[in-house]
Amino acid sequence: MLGGLRVVDVTWFSLGFGFFLALCLHRFSRHAAELEKSPFIQLFQDLIRYGKTKTQIKRPDFLRSFDVPKRWFCHFYTVSIVWNGLLLVLLLQAVLLEEGLPKWLTDALAFLNGGQANSGTDRPLSVLLVHILLWIHSLRRLLECLYVSVFSDGVIHIVQYAFGLSYYIFLGLTVLCLDIPVYDEGLSVLGQLQWCHAGGVVLFIWASWLQHHSLALLASLRTKNTGAVSAVGHHMPHGCWFELVSCPHYFAELLIYVSMALCLGGSSVTWWLVVLYVFFNQALAAQLCQEFYQSKFEDYPPQRKAFIPFVF
Repeated sequence: MLGGLRVVDVTWFSLGFGFFLALCLHRFSRHAAELEKSPFIQLFQDLIRYGKTKTQIKRPDFLRSFDVPKRWFCHFYTVSIVWNGLLLVLLLQAVLLEEGLPKWLTDALAFLNGGQANSGTDRPLSVLLVHILLWIHSLRRLLECLYVSVFSDGVIHIVQYAFGLSYYIFLGLTVLCLDIPVYDEGLSVLGQLQWCHAGGVVLFIWASWLQHHSLALLASLRTKNTGAVSAVGHHMPHGCWFELVSCPHYFAELLIYVSMALCLGGSSVTWWLVVLYVFFNQALAAQLCQEFYQSKFEDYPPQRKAFIPFVF
């Protein structure tokens, strides 16, 4: 317990605040040309950028030694499918067979909860639903990485890669730590079904479609009508929500996490901290993409926002 706050909450708040500061620092450094040669700013820019946005900065050769291929994104979702699939199986056994969670998992949850022993088994429907949606999201993203997206020779920093591998592991544990009301013990799992669950699932399906459709449109810029890759350069995207924002797939990612918040009845402070982190993380990535498009295409539509339609 840290000052009355749980470890899991402090972690997500720190991540969200860290990306908020990164967004602010980046926007400030854009207007201070003398900072571009600062070793700190060079390292900072190298850590926040990936893929095409790394081509906009001058990097010392030694920083390039920490690059790994951007196509390794698929490893993140592979880890998520395995890890969160395991947690889902253990949770189902605990709820349906009343076997209880294994000791190593309850110990980990107790640490994240600040010594409290609560887990998702006392509010099974909401926690199960979020776990299922998280697993489905990871599976879809893995399939898109393997069969839809056309990756160039873009790179990510090894620190970003390590963070991505650990992200879904911690996210799965977070679901079991969620601070939502405990249901009446007399209710069956299906008896806990509420309108918020249905609304959350509907939003999840729509946001998933938006993200998939956006990624398919991006991939189509690099393929022929036959599906064969024709070029791996960058082109100006058009169609669907690309007419409103530069990165509708990032906006869809945010909506997917909001949909899970709805499935939790909107009452979990912990999950809203997760949403806050996703917001600033995706906002920073969208800002960098927006700047890339504006620098590459002189006729880039000025009305397009970076991340959220008509707002940002």
